[in-house]
Amino acid sequence: MNFKQSLLAAAAATLVGASITAMAAETPSAPTQAERGRYLVRVSGCNDCHTPGYVQNNGQVDEKAWLTGDALGWQGPWGTTYATNLRVLMNDMSEQQWLTHVRTMQPRPPMPWFNTRAMNDDDLKAIYAFVKKLGPAGAPAPAYLPPGKSAAGPVVRFVP
Repeated sequence: MNFKQSLLAAAAATLVGASITAMAAETPSAPTQAERGRYLVRVSGCNDCHTPGYVQNNGQVDEKAWLTGDALGWQGPWGTTYATNLRVLMNDMSEQQWLTHVRTMQPRPPMPWFNTRAMNDDDLKAIYAFVKKLGPAGAPAPAYLPPGKSAAGPVVRFVP
């Protein structure tokens, strides 16, 4: 190979390398586990109950308030339940404890535990990563009230 051919080969290799680098810079990276968890929390309806004012404000609630539970009660033949503050609940849980909790919990209505249980481990781990990234905030939700007990605050009533 003569000098001219060597120079052309080196230039071609440089252009190929630069093109690959440019393409890599333009290719969006995959979301982190926590970003995927944020997406799942948003589209799976977790905020609908577990974030105060989320539905009433058409989802326009500061992320700082996400998943902090709610004092709005859900009342029916089972009594009155409240959406758990997931950030307090999960604060001291390991990832494995979270997976076990989701796979074995059977809370009272209206929590659709069967939908959460149907999620795969990767989705649940992503939600865990997002909630851990948010960190603990707020106070525990009010305690369950058995049928016949009056709630101190507002409730949504399910009438059979």
